[in-house]
Formats: sequence, C-alpha cells, structure tokens
Amino acid sequence: MSTTEILLIRHGETDWNLERRLQGHLDIQLNPVGQRQAEALAASLDGVALDAIFCSDLQRAQQTAAPLAAARSMKLQLAAGLRERCYGALEGLRYPEAAERFPEAYAALKGRDIDVRYPAGKHVAETMREFSARVVATLTALLDVRNLSGSGDARRIAIVTHGGVLDCIYRFAHKLPLDQPRSCDIFNASINRLRWNPEWPQPLRVDAWADVAHLETLSLDEIDQ
Repeated sequence: MSTTEILLIRHGETDWNLERRLQGHLDIQLNPVGQRQAEALAASLDGVALDAIFCSDLQRAQQTAAPLAAARSMKLQLAAGLRERCYGALEGLRYPEAAERFPEAYAALKGRDIDVRYPAGKHVAETMREFSARVVATLTALLDVRNLSGSGDARRIAIVTHGGVLDCIYRFAHKLPLDQPRSCDIFNASINRLRWNPEWPQPLRVDAWADVAHLETLSLDEIDQ
C-alpha cells in the first residue's frame, strides 16, 4: 500500500483571531496579515509537487489555499467535513462574552466536556465527540486512493483547514483523549507534516509540527485549547 504525505495547514489570520472570537462555522475572511501569510505559505512550498489540494469550504481556508493552488493551476477540492467545529450560540463571541451570556456552556467549553452541546445559534452546535468523529471520517475518506491522482509508492497532498480540525487530527495520530488539555501548538498558516499508510499499526504519523519558518512573525495560536 502506498504512503501518502500530508501537508496539514491551518488557515491564515482573520480579524476575529485577533479579537479572540470563536468563529466556528461563521464564514469569516482573512485579514491583510492572513492574506500575506497565504502568499508566504505558497512561496515556501514553491516546487513541491502535490497530487491534490483539499480545503474546508469556509472562506478563510479557501483564501489561504488559493495561492497554493494557483501556483500549480490546480483546483481546490472543497470538503464541508473539514470545517471548524460548530459552537452554536457561542460563535461570534469573545471568551468573556461567552462566559457572561452562557455560563454553563462556557464552563463545559473550558472543562473540555466532550458530550455537551452548546445552545443553538445561527447553526446547531456539535459536541466535541461528534466533531472529532466527523474530522477523522473526513480525513480517512480524503485519503482513499481513488481521490488521489498520484501513482507509485508515494503521494503528497495538502489539506487546508482550521485549528480545531488540526487538534483532532493530532490527537487521532497520537491516540490522545479528547478531554485532555491540548499539548501541541496550532498557529495560523502553519505547516504540519504527516504520513498515512493504512497498513501501519498506527496509520497516521506526525513527522513535523507547527512549522512557521515561512512567516514574518509568529502567528496566533488556536483560541480553543
């Protein structure tokens, strides 16, 4: 069975990242810093062959992936399953606002209660367990050989997505429980390198994590830790 190299990338910076607002499924665009990060990301991967570029269908991910795809004249393959976790009524709120308006939901968020569903807002919230299951199912489906154009013993793909998705994939690779505090950095426009081979005892392996050497300044860490 062939091995697939994965370049797992978090979207660039948004104004809501700066304001530390929960974005979730709300469709927020990159800010000018995020746009520069997307260009720097693409430049740092110049000459790196890709067999596919998969992307969340939210704007901040698509805008991050666009320069990478344009440089290769490749089409982005959008997947709603790569969206950030849906936080329901907490979306759009800063942490202090969430604590004031929805104290029980906020306590569950901070306590990493994996089965609590926050109150509905514009969207119906996902529990952490549901979110992780969705992410892992989406990842394994995308890695199906029928979705990839490469041949031979190795393929390389890029996946441009969100901080919470990266956290779920990191935990899946390391077999870490969802209720454990996060143990990895997750930066805007960071490159995380993994390998997948379903014949391995643990099919997903992390080779390198949180590479931001291509960025001018340190990018923001994921808000939901």
